[in-house]
Amino acid sequence: MGSTVFERLRPDPRVVAESLEGSRLSPFWLEGLSATSFPVYSGTDLWDLAVVGGGYTGLWTALQAKERDPSLRVVVLEGKTIGHAASGRNGGFVEATLTHGEANGQSRFPQEYERLDQLGLENLDELEATISRLGIDCDFERTGSLSVATEDYQVDELRRAHNGSTEIFFDTDGIREQVASPTYLAGLWSTRSTAIVNPGKLAAGLAKACADAGVEIFERSPVKHLDSELLDSPVTLALDGGFVRADKVALATNAYPSLLARFRLHTVPVYDYVLMTEPLTDAQLTSIGWNERQGVADSANQFHYYRLTADNRILWGGYDAIYHYGGRIRSSYEDRTESYQRLASHFFTTFPQLEGLKFSHRWAGVIDTSTRFCAFYSLARQGRVAYAAGFTGLGVAATRFAANVMLDLLFGEKSERLTLELVQSLPAPFPPEPAAYLGIQATRRALNKADHEDGRRSPFLQTLDLLGLGFDS
Repeated sequence: MGSTVFERLRPDPRVVAESLEGSRLSPFWLEGLSATSFPVYSGTDLWDLAVVGGGYTGLWTALQAKERDPSLRVVVLEGKTIGHAASGRNGGFVEATLTHGEANGQSRFPQEYERLDQLGLENLDELEATISRLGIDCDFERTGSLSVATEDYQVDELRRAHNGSTEIFFDTDGIREQVASPTYLAGLWSTRSTAIVNPGKLAAGLAKACADAGVEIFERSPVKHLDSELLDSPVTLALDGGFVRADKVALATNAYPSLLARFRLHTVPVYDYVLMTEPLTDAQLTSIGWNERQGVADSANQFHYYRLTADNRILWGGYDAIYHYGGRIRSSYEDRTESYQRLASHFFTTFPQLEGLKFSHRWAGVIDTSTRFCAFYSLARQGRVAYAAGFTGLGVAATRFAANVMLDLLFGEKSERLTLELVQSLPAPFPPEPAAYLGIQATRRALNKADHEDGRRSPFLQTLDLLGLGFDS
């Protein structure tokens, strides 16, 4: 089995160890965030719409419900704090895609992919317009993104995507002029399809917009149970401090276990690991270029994603995607030394000129991975409960689209969205344990092997492809 560039050009282990000394186990985006705190729920109130989950999906659902009909009584119930989970821990890539990229979309929804691509761009445009209209300060930059080849076999795929306008191919010299890394062999700049944001500020800004619109928000108010036995009565959500009754319910719980038992196996929680550097000096910035400030991702199965922040730090994440037996979510899983060391090593392979730079923060977040790699949607309990999940790591913009889908479903809107196969179909569920754990580990090993063998997919991976199954983060 061959080696990757990250194995061929490893930095001195002392450089890696010193870079991680003093780093804090804490999401950078949530530290020092000027955000409103909301009360704990108590009572027995009745609402038109109850939203479970205070991340992007839930906040967009509540906000757009009030924008559609300001008279609606809307409540958001968050188990911890606004943006605590994936919405405050992601890389801040706001991708237009609704299908986890073109290749996945073309393979799963070939008849409607062109329209899905357009809808994704329209959704991103509308998201940008909303942020501007509401004055949400979240460091939004429509920079586009760079896909970079770090191995020879990855170059041709990027070259084929070149169209000279919105998709611009760079050879080795060209891509290194964009961002100076000795690992780059080629690159593709997608100029319109990606923005970058501060994820924590976006979550806080959406929460403020919801509150300003009249949405009631409660934190540290986990919903324990959902009861909808009586068709002519409101759905009841049980909490420690009482219960909520609502005519309509939108479930936006991401990687956490669904309140609908039928969907417990449709996603698995996958841990993703991230590092954040200290701010770069002017000299360090000059040494890497990156004048266009694009988000960057490399082209392997086990890939890295990285971007500059508003204060010129580098966020560096990805590569390891860790699933724990039984789909457990535990804070102890967030401090995984081997993942942070591997990420730091790969960082200095990519940017050897930055040796001596230290990481200020390290953290992990849970991704709601589905077998089709993109979100799915459903209506349950006699049309009174809507559900969206399975974003698989590319959900910052797609959550807004999902919120509109849930509102269309709940309130009987006859929208184009509801006619899409993307919305009408469901992914295959993951198998129960121990098959889920064994299958995911086998898939991870096969993907790693493919990265070491010029991208060649084994019969095992080819079979999964034919069945429309997979594992990604």
